[in-house]
Amino acid sequence: MDIEKIKLDDVSKHLSEISDPPKKLYIRGKKPDTSKTFITIVGARKNTSYGESVCQHLIQGLSKYNVVIVSGLALGIDSIAHKYALKYGIDTIAVLGSGLDDSVIYPRTNFSLAHKILDNGGCLISEQEVKSSPMKHTFLSRNRIMAGLSEITVIVESTKKSGTSVTARLALDYNREVGAVPGSIFSTMSDGPNALLLEGASSITSAEDIIKAIGKEEILELKEIPNNLTDNEKTLMDILTCDITKGEVIEKTNMPVHTVQITLSILELKGLIVERGGKIYRSF
Repeated sequence: MDIEKIKLDDVSKHLSEISDPPKKLYIRGKKPDTSKTFITIVGARKNTSYGESVCQHLIQGLSKYNVVIVSGLALGIDSIAHKYALKYGIDTIAVLGSGLDDSVIYPRTNFSLAHKILDNGGCLISEQEVKSSPMKHTFLSRNRIMAGLSEITVIVESTKKSGTSVTARLALDYNREVGAVPGSIFSTMSDGPNALLLEGASSITSAEDIIKAIGKEEILELKEIPNNLTDNEKTLMDILTCDITKGEVIEKTNMPVHTVQITLSILELKGLIVERGGKIYRSF
């Protein structure tokens, strides 16, 4: 897949507004739809099960809206955010601290995740040269791009002193919204978000909290099922309220197998469903 240098506004109209925008930017994959609302979700590399559950909860809720999920492909919450964006059919951007060539993508354990993002219409971006290996300072530099791309940065879990906290500070410096998911006072992974909440960050417990924090309830286009579907298409959409296999769809209907298969194909062509890993999901 080709890697190309692009203008900042080709990725996000917000990135060129920050005080220290990247001088150059490379992209691999499909350019994002800049009319959508970009939301950065980042957090601890050593997340808890609570952190993963929160990510799934927030991103599943966000799948109703025209949004793009931005994160850093790092271990922990970052990769979890990408994973659930893919699961629920949301565009996702991974901002790397390395170059975009296969030989330097980091961390190597997320190499396959990077390719899943590409295969599903997302993209990888970086200001580093194509074959540049990551270094400590390039990750800190990467954090400002994540904060600059989006209208809000949501912190799920982090310690007080971490790269995640740096991303939150940068977002504040850029006059962007910062949201934090409250956590247990007994967990060090909640120290970062809880401290941000004391400083005035928006408390995030749902997708709707994120929408309210950026003040775009009246602007964000809520996806709706078209009213011109056939009876068969409506029947299947009513069934697809959660991830489900094709076999389970067939069991839940009285339709012939070939009718179900044709109807699912039509719904996918219309952009209403996606099929990944043997399961079918609504794309909203």
